[in-house]
Amino acid sequence: MSTLTPQLISRCPRCAQDLNPGALVCERCSALVHSEQLAQVTAHAKYLEQAGELLKARDAWLSALPLLPAHSSQADWIRNHAHALEQDAATIQVPKQENPWARKLGPLGPVAVVLAKGKTLLALLKLNFLLSLAGFIAVYWAIWGAKFGIGFAVLILVHEMGHFIDIKRRGLPADMPVFLPGLGAYVRWQGLGVSLETRAAISLAGPFAGWISAAICALIYLKTGNGLWAALARAGAWLNILNLIPIWALDGGQAAAALSRIERAVLLTASLVLWWLFRENVFFLVALGAAWRLFTKDLPPKSSPRILAYFLWVLAGLGCVMRLMPGEGFGR
Repeated sequence: MSTLTPQLISRCPRCAQDLNPGALVCERCSALVHSEQLAQVTAHAKYLEQAGELLKARDAWLSALPLLPAHSSQADWIRNHAHALEQDAATIQVPKQENPWARKLGPLGPVAVVLAKGKTLLALLKLNFLLSLAGFIAVYWAIWGAKFGIGFAVLILVHEMGHFIDIKRRGLPADMPVFLPGLGAYVRWQGLGVSLETRAAISLAGPFAGWISAAICALIYLKTGNGLWAALARAGAWLNILNLIPIWALDGGQAAAALSRIERAVLLTASLVLWWLFRENVFFLVALGAAWRLFTKDLPPKSSPRILAYFLWVLAGLGCVMRLMPGEGFGR
């Protein structure tokens, strides 16, 4: 197994901060110094996995460890993934006995084997996902009643699945969502070598999915006149706009990291315009967050007009849903 020798890089590729000799992470913006080399390793390792060269893929992943801090989450993921690839390679080499159900059921035999092993179901329905979702529904059921509580939990689920699906379609590893009753939910994923723009797009995928679910609730309300759907539409839209405030670990905060200072100023102006148009105070909170990000030092090395357009489009779409629904604020 070969390993990569870290290139000598004197300035951070993201914020241009001077780096200490041999530094792997920028002290100012926490960016991985060798992100470009890591991206190349990731692409090569994934190609080997898709080609079925599991042991070579394992070696490719492990070769990237010198480019990462030893105790970082990315390094831990690589070691665990390399071990899993080694086990998978060993499993493939061992001849498997024919399952009797495969012979008895004929063409349906492979399906029976898959279901018997349960690997596919377990991959989709992880225990922590199911238990946390059940607890999440129970909390909101107790607070708002069965119909609104279940509907609200489903809206959060759709939001998180927006992140999950966008991550998986990019070929990145991710776990099913985990729900924190009364607090929210999150999707754990590994972004080794992922660019700021890609991270921003993944962050915005949740609010985009939230807009779709809120819009569907709004359409059902306009068809039926049932106030429950109006409340769900307004609540879902309001919560997704709140999550787009560009601060801390909120989706808006992750997306704003890819925006230049000028783009953040555009986001501030657009949020104020939406606040004036829709008369919803949550847009003013987005504007305050954008104003604060004008003065932070985490500016990206290049602008991202595509991310800015995506951000504004989702904000405006959510605002339209709220404008069409009766009531104010959260919706209850």
